[in-house]
Amino acid sequence: MLTESQRDRIEIVLVAPRNPLNIGAVARAMANFGFTRLTVVAAYQPHWREARSAVGAPDLLQNARETSTLAEAVADRTLVIGTGTLTRRKPEQPVLLLPALPPIVAQELARGGRVALIFGPEKHGLTREDLSWCHTFVEIPTDTRQPSMNLGQAVAVCLYEIATRIAINESQAAGPPDPAATSGDLDILAGLIGEVMVAAGYSPQAMQSANRHAIRLMLRRLHLSSADQRRLLGLFRRILSSYRRYPNRNVAN
Repeated sequence: MLTESQRDRIEIVLVAPRNPLNIGAVARAMANFGFTRLTVVAAYQPHWREARSAVGAPDLLQNARETSTLAEAVADRTLVIGTGTLTRRKPEQPVLLLPALPPIVAQELARGGRVALIFGPEKHGLTREDLSWCHTFVEIPTDTRQPSMNLGQAVAVCLYEIATRIAINESQAAGPPDPAATSGDLDILAGLIGEVMVAAGYSPQAMQSANRHAIRLMLRRLHLSSADQRRLLGLFRRILSSYRRYPNRNVAN
């Protein structure tokens, strides 16, 4: 089993869950495997902390974090993993089968990173927009005749894989001197790149939403380190400053 400090760096994030009983079932599954970090994004029902299905885990529900957006929920995470089936979606990020989940989590923990596992609403799962904040997508294989899995069961299956198939020595988990950029840092860089694109006339109003989506995906595919993110931030700030100082001048001149 993972150590307590390792489990503390893994967060379960539920996006727009509708049924409080399902949230309670998630809390119970987390308690079964020793995980305590739960974030609920824009829950449909306001009284989800009172779910009676959180058998043996009422404190976990009471201590859960609540955010209004997924971006806020994963801002401090260095690896964000979307989950679900491929029945109704074609992810734009790398797709892994469930057995491949433990190795990528182990690798991130060993380098000192912080992981988020994202689960979508019961009816349709994660949207294309939700997935744009994910580095990768893990497919939970199900029979085509019944592709949908209960939210609590989906979390339990993923946490079982992680809890029973990862072994990391604390002496190996100190992390590198240059850790990965957090999701929040990538969002800051993405916003700045978007400003530069607008200033350069590359991103007309009709394309700005699509361009923001594409930039989020691109930055996560690059797996930037924290230092790389800071360098790129400085570069694009200099470019934007040039455009603002000389709006009618080609920066290449």
